[in-house]
Amino acid sequence: MDKIYSSTTSPDKSMIYRPVFFRLSNKSDERSLNDLLDNNPDIVVYDTIPGQLSELIKLSNPTRRLSKEESALLVTAHINGDIKKYGVWVYFPWSAKLVHTLDEQEFIKVRTNRNIYKVSPEDIETLKTKKIGIIGLSVGQSIALTLAMERTCGELRLADFDEIELSNMNRIRVNIQDLGLNKSITAARQIAELDPFINVVCYPDGITNENIDDFFTLGGKLDVLVEECDGIDIKVLSRIKAKELGIPVVMDTNDKGMLDVERFDLEPERHIFHGTVNELEELSPTELKSKLNSLTIPEKVEYLYKIVGFENLTETMKKSFAEMNKSIVGWPQLASAVTLGGAMVTDVSRKILLNQFTESGRYFVDFDELFTHKFNTINNSKGENATH
Repeated sequence: MDKIYSSTTSPDKSMIYRPVFFRLSNKSDERSLNDLLDNNPDIVVYDTIPGQLSELIKLSNPTRRLSKEESALLVTAHINGDIKKYGVWVYFPWSAKLVHTLDEQEFIKVRTNRNIYKVSPEDIETLKTKKIGIIGLSVGQSIALTLAMERTCGELRLADFDEIELSNMNRIRVNIQDLGLNKSITAARQIAELDPFINVVCYPDGITNENIDDFFTLGGKLDVLVEECDGIDIKVLSRIKAKELGIPVVMDTNDKGMLDVERFDLEPERHIFHGTVNELEELSPTELKSKLNSLTIPEKVEYLYKIVGFENLTETMKKSFAEMNKSIVGWPQLASAVTLGGAMVTDVSRKILLNQFTESGRYFVDFDELFTHKFNTINNSKGENATH
């Protein structure tokens, strides 16, 4: 059992993101849970394990159409004891919720069953062992939640120093009571309440010179890096580190459905950002950090132009670039584009982890081009003009 933080004992409740597990077959856990409930009468208890067990039995007997009576008998035989002590009780300190659920292996079996055979049972087992790191939890939050929902990995490392602001809520799925909380902590809590058995490690200071090695290698090397941060310095430094360690990098740029894949694991000599900033790679580590730390805002924007490719931007994004720090204060991002990015990055990351995708490059899923072309094609085939 992990350390319990109640509403009165937490040193910094805003930084808590790990659930606490109680397995009542263990007498110590049983006593600890009873103490927790006695000392915190406001805890809300959710016990839906009978329904979870019924679903487990159903999935274990796919060729049979079980009656309620048959299902109940099979559940009773399966638990072979006190249902209250079956599975695990999971406590979420930040929300004061206690949930009774299947334990890890059965929980994963049921939760991922609808993935089969889109993802084979063997591949599901493989993905359990994989580690994905995400830098930047504005765009990255949608990616993290989609990765967790699909269970594309067994561990997520989330890095972001920023806090949730009201203007973030146009594309980050949070509640208004989350305003002021760290973005990585908020995402980790949502993942825990979706799947408490995914190991999440937060870096609420973002990526720094002091923690970058830990982020990439502590507890085992990352299998994929998803880079979604705003800072040009971390964009560059994280790629150089990924290249050194042979870790593939995936980035959604949130405009035109543009996705970058850099397979440093398969191409160790590959230039970062597809060769658009080779001059930075030629610098020594000390020179590089000095240069990146001294960049002016116009110089940072110029590097972003080079990395993304001005010709690849939509007209609305080009206009936004021109208005930065004039009429707008941040990079514009829409919920629809962020959600698309979560889907694209999850799909490509899974295929990378399962050796089903080996390419590097820049790819587009441009809705404007796709839907306009389709509409025009349909109307032209009817001999009509596209007027909408």
